[in-house]
Amino acid sequence: MLEMFQKTISKQVEFKGIGLHSGQESIVKILPAPENYGIIFIRTDLDKNNTIRASFENVSSAKLCTTIQNNFNVSISTIEHLLAAIYITGIDNALIEISASEVPIMDGSSKEFVETISAVGVTDQNSKRKYLKILKKFDFTEDKKFISIEPCDNSFKVDFELVYSNSVIGKQRNQINFSEKDLTNVYTSRTFCLFEDVEHIKKIGLAKGGSLDNAIVVKDNKILNSTGLRNNKEFVNHKILDLTGDFLLSGFRILGNVTCIQGGHSLSNLFLRSLLKDRSNYSIIDLEDSKTQKSYFKTSINKLVVNA
Repeated sequence: MLEMFQKTISKQVEFKGIGLHSGQESIVKILPAPENYGIIFIRTDLDKNNTIRASFENVSSAKLCTTIQNNFNVSISTIEHLLAAIYITGIDNALIEISASEVPIMDGSSKEFVETISAVGVTDQNSKRKYLKILKKFDFTEDKKFISIEPCDNSFKVDFELVYSNSVIGKQRNQINFSEKDLTNVYTSRTFCLFEDVEHIKKIGLAKGGSLDNAIVVKDNKILNSTGLRNNKEFVNHKILDLTGDFLLSGFRILGNVTCIQGGHSLSNLFLRSLLKDRSNYSIIDLEDSKTQKSYFKTSINKLVVNA
C-alpha cells in the first residue's frame, strides 16, 4: 500500500559504532524534521559548513561505499545502509547528526537501524508524499554491468542478478517487491567480500574497521563467519539493500521496476544521474485523497496528481 502523507521519526534515536573503512568510532542521531525537509546530514564534529543533503548530485565517491560531500569538501561516507533503513521504515524527513566522517557499519546490514527506528515508530505529517513515477523504460550499461527501469504504477521492485566465479557466492538472483510487508531478508543481509581482496582493500586505506563482526568473508569454498549466512540469498539481498539506499538519493520513493546485473554503488549513481537528466523519463506525483490510497491498485493514472 502506498502511503499518502509524509512521515518523520517519532523521537530521536542514537547509534554508536565504528566506520567500516575509517575505523573511527562515531555516534549517529536521527531526529524528527518538519515536512518537506528531506534527509539532511550534519557533521557535529565541525562548527560550520557542516550540512550535506542526501542527494545523488552530492555523491563524490562510490568506491566500495557511497560518499556524499558538500561544496566545502565536507563529506560523510557509507551512508547506504542507513538510507536503506530510512526507506524501509517509511521516513521522508529527518535530520541525521553524525560525530565523524563515516556512518558506523554496525553488523554490516541495516538490521539495527531498522529495528531501532521501528521500535520508536514514525509520525504522519500533513504534507503529501511525492513519488517519482517512471514513464518509460530506461537502460544504462557500463562494461558488463547493466541496470534498467520500467514503469510500475504501484510499487518499487528490484530484480538483481549477482555473478561471482567463487563457488560459494556463485550466481544469485532475487526479486523483491518493496510493497511487501516482510523485508527481513533484505535489511538483515550483510556486506561481504572475498578473503583474497581484503589485503588489497586495506592497502588502499579502506576497511580499517572491517571484521567478521560486520562483514561476511568468503575464502575459497568456505564462509569464515562462524554463524554462516542469515538467509540463502544473503549476498544478492545485500546488493538489493545497497541499491535501495542509493536510490533514495533521488530524493523520492521511486515507482518502477528495476532490473540490475552486477550492479554496485557507482552504477547506481551513474544511472540516477543519467535517468534524472531527462525529465521525459519521469513525473513527480502524489496521491489525490484517502479514497485513492485505498483503491490505488485498481485505478488509472487519472487518480494521480501530476506536478509537471
